[in-house]
Amino acid sequence: PSTATDKDRFKKAPRMPEAITTWSIVSVMTRAHQASVHLGSSACQWAGVLKNLGTKMHEIKDTARALVRIGYDGRVHKTFRGHLARERFEHEVRVLRHLEEKGCTFVPRLLEVDPGAMKITTTHCGGRVDHMNPERQGEVFAELEQYGVRHEDRELRNITYRIPDGRFCIIDFEFATLLDGTDHPVSLKPSPVK
Repeated sequence: PSTATDKDRFKKAPRMPEAITTWSIVSVMTRAHQASVHLGSSACQWAGVLKNLGTKMHEIKDTARALVRIGYDGRVHKTFRGHLARERFEHEVRVLRHLEEKGCTFVPRLLEVDPGAMKITTTHCGGRVDHMNPERQGEVFAELEQYGVRHEDRELRNITYRIPDGRFCIIDFEFATLLDGTDHPVSLKPSPVK
């Protein structure tokens, strides 16, 4: 009989393609972290095994305006940069806090805010959606307005799918409009080019 431990088997296993590795590890790490609360150290040991697969914090988005990464623990780390970075950072924090106050469950929840680094850490809202009926896409964004927010970048790239509860979620609120019920909504929506 083999005396190899599960950790040894993982070390000897062939590496998965990068795209599979990224989402699989994030998903399993999140579940292992959640399970560790209920099951104790065994889930934490699995988390350690998965960390040793060689994947660093995964970059999801690296543009002139933001760097977004997903950590081993499933948390999303977004650093604002470029044009109006401070304003966009402060606005996204304001919008996410408003949505949490209103009880909106299909958006990221703020976990940490670092004004000096213009960085937020949020919960993970699932994987990107590649295809969606345009009517359904409109319904997902329209649902957000019940919570006093209009998403001004209603592109498919800002919709994710959260497997555990089968829910479409919305991300990226730096240009969203806070609808306060007056004639003066708060928004950083870029002006149309003339």
